[in-house]
Amino acid sequence: MNPSVELCSYPELDDRIVIVRAGDEVDAVFVRTERFNVLIDTLGTPELCMAALELLEAQTNARPLIVINSHMDWDHFWGNTAIAGRAPIIAHAAALDRLGDPSAQEVLRDKASQELRFRNVDLIGPDITFSGSMTLNGGDLTLELIHTPGHTPDHIAVWIPELRICLAVDAVEYPVPEVWSKNAGDLRLIRSSLKRIRDLNARLVIPAHGRTYSPSAVDDNLAYFQALADRVGSLSESQLADPQLGGSSGLRLEDFVPIPDGMPSDVVAFYRNCHETNLGATVQAHIEKLNSHKERLEAGT
Repeated sequence: MNPSVELCSYPELDDRIVIVRAGDEVDAVFVRTERFNVLIDTLGTPELCMAALELLEAQTNARPLIVINSHMDWDHFWGNTAIAGRAPIIAHAAALDRLGDPSAQEVLRDKASQELRFRNVDLIGPDITFSGSMTLNGGDLTLELIHTPGHTPDHIAVWIPELRICLAVDAVEYPVPEVWSKNAGDLRLIRSSLKRIRDLNARLVIPAHGRTYSPSAVDDNLAYFQALADRVGSLSESQLADPQLGGSSGLRLEDFVPIPDGMPSDVVAFYRNCHETNLGATVQAHIEKLNSHKERLEAGT
């Protein structure tokens, strides 16, 4: 069954911005400008997206609609089926690589076999792609689409400079974000993206999960990755090789961030898995650093 969709706000949030909440699954964001309306993400099914559009109808005022896909994770773009042909869809160019990968169809087949609500999903890609950054000039508001890889290769955040609001989507997350893989390069990317968002000096930072809007979430995410790096850096090589490392005292998720009160057990399990990936990438980064140091020592002898 689809979660219910509701329109929400946060304290100090400009009334031109509306949070489109699909239960505990994900938040999309609607932005109203003088020239057009923008929907950042289309939720996890066409039905959810249609429900959102119906709720937003009173706010559209016949302005044209532009859709932004922040990245090709299922809960953010599987609602595209409801948009196709009605509005242009913009995404980063790397989104096309993800859509073309066989794993995209595999995820859909798996989820459709588990839940009936996904059986109306077609994988609809973007109409317009960009590399680097892209700016939408809405007259009163500017939306700067910023490539913020690390969580996924195609991830983008949206910066609205007039309001000093960053729609960070999944680049920032409470309690922790997840790096794309256990590759050290992806870890460097997510930490770089977090620093880029921090350096915007935003008044509000709004992720798609965690129901937070405080810029402190960015600092907390960066502190988590730094603490993880510090802890891994104190381990011996034999400890680093332990396949059960993530279960060791001092390296569990709750050793770095508090588990929010009342968080459902399945969601806690999800974030434990995120932490396992983050830990794996951190171990890989440390091993690369050790190997590089050894190579420099050998080259100097």
